[in-house]
Amino acid sequence: MATTTAASVLAADGVDPSRVPQRILYTGAQMPAIGLGTFGSDHAAGEAVAAAVKDAAMVGYRHFDCAAVYGNEHLIGAALQAVMAEGVGREELWITSKLWNDKHAEADVIPAFRKSLADLRLDYLDLYLIHWPFPNHHAPGVDVTARDHKAQPYIHDNFMKTWRQLEKLVDLGLVRHIGTSNMTIPKLELLLRDARIKPAVNEMELHPHFQQPELFDFVRAHGIEPIGYSPIGSPARPERDRTPEDSVDIEDPVIVRIAERLGVHPAVVCVKWAVQRGQTPIPFSTNRRNYLANLQGVVGEPLTDADMAAIASIDRGCRLIKGQVFLWKPGQDWRDLWDEDGVIKE
Repeated sequence: MATTTAASVLAADGVDPSRVPQRILYTGAQMPAIGLGTFGSDHAAGEAVAAAVKDAAMVGYRHFDCAAVYGNEHLIGAALQAVMAEGVGREELWITSKLWNDKHAEADVIPAFRKSLADLRLDYLDLYLIHWPFPNHHAPGVDVTARDHKAQPYIHDNFMKTWRQLEKLVDLGLVRHIGTSNMTIPKLELLLRDARIKPAVNEMELHPHFQQPELFDFVRAHGIEPIGYSPIGSPARPERDRTPEDSVDIEDPVIVRIAERLGVHPAVVCVKWAVQRGQTPIPFSTNRRNYLANLQGVVGEPLTDADMAAIASIDRGCRLIKGQVFLWKPGQDWRDLWDEDGVIKE
């Protein structure tokens, strides 16, 4: 991935993108091992997210994780055009988008992709994901009791019809890689069995209090790169995703102690751990100090083996993004979405 042009347009306090670790996908492509998320949740306007994208590129970010459902791709597209006008080449950028749940029907997939592509003002995407394996839509801002009246469980034959359309996008040259998000081992086993083009990544919740070791090891063993969302424990997640038993990663004594030794915010320790462990974190922030600190942390002094072992020991299995709104029948527990006993729930 070229960086000579990029280096010439960096802000004075920026990080040369050539210093950022890269993930080598099974295609041989390189993906920056840290990205900037663009889900503004309930607190960041699209304009603020787009401004952060533009400035993050100026401080050295090249990987941006987008999605149609975030409602800001048209604004991010203008920001990306401004970045490229400053001299950052398209080939230096890694741009991801995602297919939302109400567009799983075969006839809807390619038009939905083209809408994201047009909004992002690009000729191709580097990565396109199926955002959730359930075609269960919910309106923005609903609480956890909301349900799609047409909601259904994971139906593999239907998922494969959606996946075949993503494969067509690769054939058309419109996207370089396709992947999954919020999948489980049983679902991925079926996809790997039946896919013509296998997923390049699986995007999944990953942070020190939710390390998902079995799923993490499974995807890596199958040549799939894990991208970790909520890498610092999603302190700004929507109220609907909060429950009393949730823990706070950046307040964990192990994380705080390492942060104090290194002279950084505990969030930076979470991001450094993620990159060193082997996942690609996509922390979101519109605060320049924060997203710059995350990037500087990734290229700075590595965590020690003792640090990594200490963080490995604090996994609490604390899933923060539980997905209640995607359930399909009354009386269900959110755990039914995640196949925790190894069986896909029907």
